Amino acid sequence: MENVTDRTSNPFGMKPPCERFVPGYGDANADFHVIGDYPGVHGGETTGVPFTDEPSIRLQAALAEGGLLEATGDRPTVSKTFLSYLHMCVSEDTPSQSDYDDMERFFDAELRAIAAHVLLPVGARATTYVLENYTAQARKITVDMEELHGTEIRGSGFLVLPIADPGEWDDTHHDRLVEAIDVLTSTDFRRETDLGRFTAGGDPYLVR
Repeated sequence: MENVTDRTSNPFGMKPPCERFVPGYGDANADFHVIGDYPGVHGGETTGVPFTDEPSIRLQAALAEGGLLEATGDRPTVSKTFLSYLHMCVSEDTPSQSDYDDMERFFDAELRAIAAHVLLPVGARATTYVLENYTAQARKITVDMEELHGTEIRGSGFLVLPIADPGEWDDTHHDRLVEAIDVLTSTDFRRETDLGRFTAGGDPYLVR
């Protein structure tokens, strides 16, 4: 099933319990879902779009070179990619654990509505959350972002490709991420099963 909407920003009309927030942005039928922490870490407080301030512009450049963005900027051009945060509210202080818990329902609803094939968590908090909630690998993997950067992890219905926080990148991280995306997109990364053989007419019927 595809989402039918032409809205790029906040396509599902999320209304979190805060005065200012940076909603999800991108293709509501994305294959790739890039997941950050909150606006105070990864940007967007002035633009209203995730990953649009320094140092996250470095991430945009790598995603564009890897083919996941068509153009970079304050309102990047997207195709088959969605950008969002675990905690979308703009906050002067670092959100508490209870703040993250309160926002979890909005993030999870959006993630499941998009149902991307590949999750790309950015930074340690997002990576830990994705591993604990969308894979069976959390107990097997130490969240060392330098080691995990650009490494494919099989999830429960998802592929996971962790990304080190762009504020901690050195000269190697850009190329490592672009190479990992190139390798991933050259394969059949879609986690689908064709059930068409069970339907009248036998037309393809792909499900997650």
